[in-house]
Amino acid sequence: MLLVLINILIICVVGAICFWAIDRFVRDRRLTNLLKILVVLICVAAILQRLLPALGVGF
Repeated sequence: MLLVLINILIICVVGAICFWAIDRFVRDRRLTNLLKILVVLICVAAILQRLLPALGVGF
C-alpha cells in the first residue's frame, strides 16, 4: 500500500509540474484551460489505474 501512495504522490507532482509549464509557456487562455483539463484527466486516470487494483476492484 505504501508503494501505491508513493506512486500517487509522484503522479501529483508530475501533474503540478505540467500545470506550471502550461501556465508559464502557453499564452492562449483557451488552450491553457483545455491543456489543464487534459492534465487533470490523465492524472485521475493514472491514479485510478494504480488505486483500483489495490482496493480489489476490477479484473
